[in-house]
Amino acid sequence: MKSGFHDVMLDMSMVCSPNELKFSVKTGINKNNKKIRVSSNPLELYNSLIPMLDQCSQVKLNKTIAYAPYLERSSKDECYNQLLIRLAEESIKACKRAGSQSIIIRPLFSGVKQENEWLENKNYYLHLSRIAREHNVMILLENQCRDLNGHLIRGICSDGKTAVQWIDRLNEEVGEERFGFCMDVGVCNLCGQNMYDFVLSLGNRLKAVILRDCDGHSENALLPFTCVNKAQPVTDWLSLIRGLRETGFDGSLILNFSDTASSFSPILRPELMKLAMSVANYFKWQIEIENMLKKYQSIVLFGAGNMCRNFMKCYGEEHPPLFTCDNNSNIWGTEFCGLEVKSPDSLLELPDDCGVFICNVYYREIEKQLLDMGIENIEFFNDEYMPSYFFDRLGDK
Repeated sequence: MKSGFHDVMLDMSMVCSPNELKFSVKTGINKNNKKIRVSSNPLELYNSLIPMLDQCSQVKLNKTIAYAPYLERSSKDECYNQLLIRLAEESIKACKRAGSQSIIIRPLFSGVKQENEWLENKNYYLHLSRIAREHNVMILLENQCRDLNGHLIRGICSDGKTAVQWIDRLNEEVGEERFGFCMDVGVCNLCGQNMYDFVLSLGNRLKAVILRDCDGHSENALLPFTCVNKAQPVTDWLSLIRGLRETGFDGSLILNFSDTASSFSPILRPELMKLAMSVANYFKWQIEIENMLKKYQSIVLFGAGNMCRNFMKCYGEEHPPLFTCDNNSNIWGTEFCGLEVKSPDSLLELPDDCGVFICNVYYREIEKQLLDMGIENIEFFNDEYMPSYFFDRLGDK
C-alpha cells in the first residue's frame, strides 16, 4: 500500500462477526439470498475470505497472522462453543491456504465455569493442535477480559504467570512449540495490569502484540497515543516498550485502530494510514534500540547533551562509546560524561564496523550531514522510553 504497510492481519471475524454468531441460525442466509452464512456452515469460511484475499494479493499484502472468529465478551451461553470449535478448525485450515503462519484463537469462556476453564480449554486446544500441526500453523492464545454485569474485569490468561503455565503445559502435551501468545495491549489497559511485568513473564513465548489505545473503561480500538487525559497517555506505553525491549521481542506488532479509522472521513483515511505507518515504525525503532547497539563491534555518539547523558547512564557501561562528537567547536577537546568530545571530522577515521548513534533531536539534519561526509552505519538514539527514570535533565538541546 502507498502508506508503506506490507503485512495485514487476516481477521476472519470480517466474514463471521460476533454479532452474526450471537444471532446465528441453522438456515440463515445473507441479504442477497445467494450465500449461506459462515455461522450456519463453517465449511464456507474460506470461500467467504476469497474476495478479501484477492484484494490483499492485488496490493501485495502478506497475511502472516490470522484471527479466528470469536464471541462477544458478554456471551453466557455454552451452546455456541461447538460452533466455535468448528469455526476454529476451518480457520486453521484457511490459514494454510491464505499463507498465514499463525492464528490467534480465543479460549472458550461462554458458559464455562471458572474452575473448569483450564480443563475445557486444554481439551479444546489439544484438539486444534492436531489440525494445526497438519497445516503447519502456530496457535496463539490471547489475554482476555471478562464481562461482569457490563464491567470488564480480568479474564482467562490475563495473569502473566497463568498464561505461561497454559502455554508451557500445552506445548509439553503436544511435544513441540505449537502454541505461543498474543498480548492485547487494550485488554491489559482495561484490566489495569503492569505491562512491563506481563511481557517479562511471557518472555519468548510472546509472538505477537496487538497495539491499540483505549480509555481504560471501554473496549475501544484507537490509534496508539491518541487517548489522553490531561495531556498524559492513558495507556502505559513506557512499561510496554521497556518490557519488549528488555526481552528482545522480535515478533509481530499488530496495529488495531479500527475505531479511529471508522471515525475519520474516507477523504482523510489515506493520511491516517500514513500516520499509522509512522506510529508502527516508531514502536519498532523504540523496541529495537538495544538490538541496534548489539549490531556493532564499536559505537560512537553524535551529540554532547542530555540525550548523550541518558545514553551513558542507561547503556554506557554495557556499550561504551569510543567518544562523542558535536558541531559546537567550543567544546571540542573537552570531556562530557566521561567521553572525549571530538569534531565530526573524527568520524572519517572510524572502522567499517562502527555505528554512529545520533543523540540529538535534529536527526534528519545530522543524518544528512553524515551522509554528505560519506559516513555509513548511521542510527538514531532516543531517550523518550528509557529503561530507567532520570530527573536531572538540563533542558533540551
